[in-house]
This record gives sequence, C-alpha cells and structure tokens, in this order.
Amino acid sequence: MATVDLTLEERPGLRNRLYNFVAILGDWSSFSGRTLGWCFWRRPDRGTLAQSIYFVGVKTAPVVIVTGLFIGMVLAIQAYESFRMFGMATRQGELINASMVRELGPVLVATMLAGRVGSAMAAELATMRITEQVDALACLGANPLHHLVVPRFLACVTIIPLLTILANLAGVLGGAYISINVFSIDPHHYWSHSRGSVNNWDVISGLIKPIFFGAVIALVSCHRGLTSRPGAQGVGRAATEAFVASFVVILVLDFFLSLFFTQLGGLLGWGKLPRFTPSL
Repeated sequence: MATVDLTLEERPGLRNRLYNFVAILGDWSSFSGRTLGWCFWRRPDRGTLAQSIYFVGVKTAPVVIVTGLFIGMVLAIQAYESFRMFGMATRQGELINASMVRELGPVLVATMLAGRVGSAMAAELATMRITEQVDALACLGANPLHHLVVPRFLACVTIIPLLTILANLAGVLGGAYISINVFSIDPHHYWSHSRGSVNNWDVISGLIKPIFFGAVIALVSCHRGLTSRPGAQGVGRAATEAFVASFVVILVLDFFLSLFFTQLGGLLGWGKLPRFTPSL
C-alpha cells in the first residue's frame, strides 16, 4: 500500500511544512477514496464488522451516556439564573433540549469517539504496521484496506447516530432532573414548554451530522495509523495526531454542516414541520 513520504515533517521552514501538509492531504484523500471504493466493492470479512461494532458501540456507550448526562446537568445549572431573572425558569428546558439535539449531542459524541476509538484505532494499526503485520496480510492475499479499515469505517458510520441518541436522551434527562429536583421547577410546566423546543428537522439534521463525523474519525485515525513512523514514539505520535486532527476537522465540519442544514431547512420549509413530540 503506497503511502506518502513524511521525511520533510522534521525539517524547519514554512515551505517544507506547506508541502508536507499538501502531501498528507492528498494521500489522505486517495486513502479515503480507496476505502469508500472497497465499501461498495465487497462486504467485510466475516467477524471483522461485528467485532468493530462491539468495540465502537458497546465499549463507548457508558462514556457517552455519562458525558451527555452531566452536560445536561451543567446546562441546567448555568441557564437557571438567567431564566429566573426574567421569570421564565420553566422554559429553560427548551434551551437544554435544543442545545443537546442540535449541537452538543453530535459534537460531544464525536469528540468522545475520536478520543477513545480514534486514538485506539490509530495506535493499533500503527503497531501492526511497524511489526509488519500489514505486510503479512498483503502477502497472504488480503487487502489491508478491506480487512483492516473498512470494518472500522462502517462501524463508526453506523453506530455513531445511535450513540448520539443515547447522549441526547441522557442530556435531556439530566437537565430535567436538576431543573425539577434541585431548582424546584414545576414538572408539568417544564415538560409542557420543553416538549415543543425540538422539531423534526432538528432531529434529522442532528442524526445526519454524526454520520459525517464518524466517517472522518475512522478515515483520519486509520490513515494516521497506517502511515505512522516506526518505534514506540511513532505509535504514540500517531494516536495523538489522530485525535487532534479528528477534533479539528469535526469542529470545522460542524460549522459548515450546521450552516448547510440551516439554509436547506429554511429553503425547503422543513424547519416549519410539526414539533417532534414523542409519545410517552
């Protein structure tokens, strides 16, 4: 598998750094294209996808739930004083629910996934590369992209929306618990006001964005792992670079996706759909 030459990375100078950035970006684009091609060309090997789904989904779910729960609690604490000053404490649930579903839920889940799963994938693949296990797979006739990258990519893309739902639910319940039990807000008025704060388009866009985040995390992490430098330092550096690069790309991508979905919803009138009120 061809990889970009990263020898210029250690040399000083803006020109070399710019050249190195463009070279890495080009190699990552080629890597991503070939990975997507393998996704449509042939299904993953037996057992590899299930193992990746277990690692990405089941192992990450507790972290996501705890994170979403405490973020919802913090939102309730921070919002209460401002809403109370205007006599609108019963409406702070609107802010909590909308913030979790539209932005905080997808971004926080993607950040947790990049920190826990992305770094682990980069370190694992980097170790396999420097111990020549990747070359051994190629010698046995198995394509490294198809055998190693495609299952991880599909697992991240398919599982991250489910993790986002868990984080959103935990955040909504956490905010409601603090608002009702700590600040003594009337439960009836709290839920009656907050139930109409999120519409169908908010839910749809809030579950589509994580799919892009999951794809970026998998592609960046696997690429950094398979292009790592030899030695323990190279493995650690690949894991760190995978998380940092994924986090930066997630924030940039979130900005453009939020802008796109806001404009699209307004253009199509989907933002005016009936409110999303799940039946209890």
